[in-house]
Amino acid sequence: MLLDISDLIGRKRAQKEIDVSFKSNNITFEGEEIVFVEPVNIKGNFTLSGDIINFDGTVRTTLNLACSRCLENFNKSIEIEIHEKFSKFDHDEDNDLIIINNDKIDFSPVIETNIILSLPMKKLCSEECKGLCSVCGTNLNHSECNCKENDIDPRLAKLRDFFSNN
Repeated sequence: MLLDISDLIGRKRAQKEIDVSFKSNNITFEGEEIVFVEPVNIKGNFTLSGDIINFDGTVRTTLNLACSRCLENFNKSIEIEIHEKFSKFDHDEDNDLIIINNDKIDFSPVIETNIILSLPMKKLCSEECKGLCSVCGTNLNHSECNCKENDIDPRLAKLRDFFSNN
């Protein structure tokens, strides 16, 4: 997604408002595919401050994710605030600055990075998700299983016998 900022770089304007929507490609992060269910909506302002262009805005979309407990896919609506700085010149003191080479900003990597950073470490379809049975793999949200709940590791069975005799 390329955004034209030539009017800001040419100093014809000091501010530019955007409100765009686009279809994004899916993201693969740590072996998991993050699927965009809806187009990505970006709304915000670019402001010129010296040779730095600041962007402050929000990104809204719906993602399809895999639950960390039951492994089923679910949709999650997200709204993320984004604050980024761009410049054609490298400023050694500013590590958060994104260097641009021309009058257009490729906003896709910025959005992908912000989405990945906003996702929780454990993505849950619901707070009440029961997950999978550790023995047979049954999804406990849909049905019960007949596995023994206190099934013990055979390597520790003698230890169980020792404590039950005392």
